[in-house]
Amino acid sequence: MTGIVQRGLKQGMHVTWTLGKVIFPITLIVTILQHTPILPWVVDKISPLMGLIGLSGEAAVPLVLGNALNLYAGIAAIVSFDFTVKEVLIMAVMLSFSHNLFIESTVASKVGVNWWIISGIRLSLALVAATVINLIWRGGAEQARYGLLSSEDTAFGGPIEIVLQGLQTALFAVVQLAAIVMVLMVIMQFLREKGWLQLFSDKLAPFTKLLGMEKNTTMTLVAGLTIGLAYGAGLMIQAVEEDGVSKRDMYLALVFLVSCHAVVEDTVIFIPLGIPVWPLLLIRLSTAIVLTMTVAFIWKRLEYRKRKGTAHEHSYHTL
Repeated sequence: MTGIVQRGLKQGMHVTWTLGKVIFPITLIVTILQHTPILPWVVDKISPLMGLIGLSGEAAVPLVLGNALNLYAGIAAIVSFDFTVKEVLIMAVMLSFSHNLFIESTVASKVGVNWWIISGIRLSLALVAATVINLIWRGGAEQARYGLLSSEDTAFGGPIEIVLQGLQTALFAVVQLAAIVMVLMVIMQFLREKGWLQLFSDKLAPFTKLLGMEKNTTMTLVAGLTIGLAYGAGLMIQAVEEDGVSKRDMYLALVFLVSCHAVVEDTVIFIPLGIPVWPLLLIRLSTAIVLTMTVAFIWKRLEYRKRKGTAHEHSYHTL
């Protein structure tokens, strides 16, 4: 057990270092930019577009960073601004659907799924979800509180104080996120070495069938659900090669996973932002299930019509 914990912590430290190199500088830069004319000018230009989905102009910063870089970069930008609970929830839902767009969509293309299809699905889900939440939810007007991070207005005496505040905010952001990642990595290491991931795969087979996929797609789903698209890329590609997953099933698996991957980590990671995470989890799961079943049904109908048309053509030529 000690060895498992050590290996999990080692992996957690590696991931923390990788994420910290993104979170720390972005949080520092964004915090400093708030006190310069640059960021307010950008925010002013984008504010009208953000208002369509219930967000202030500042929300453009975490959304752009989250999509261009990764989820942690988006969170690092969120804690640098004062947002309402509703705004944070909307951004959390959007970023959970559409983050690390370039890397994770490239991963999808490596297993035979078109990059533009996956990217289009993720961006569309983010925009639709944001619009629905903005129209339906009337609460969440109170200011969000970011765990240990303070978002209260502070009067700064000069550039040095601004930089020190940015360093403090960046350090707290890294510490909170690192604590979550370390625990998750230990749990994942334990599940892998005890063979529980394989057991989970076997138990998930009926659910895989419900989604319209064959049993040999299960390990791909497990990899994506537990460790995400980017981290689980190698395992996903290996599953495709060794398990003989069909092109149709891989498309369906990726449709499900782009809606709901790294389901534990990408949900828990939002806890320090002070938002209700259960609605976030339910939105992702229900969207992934409904969307995948819909695509599977349409695909099946199209294949049936194609086979039927081929059969009629063959009968005609035979006559």
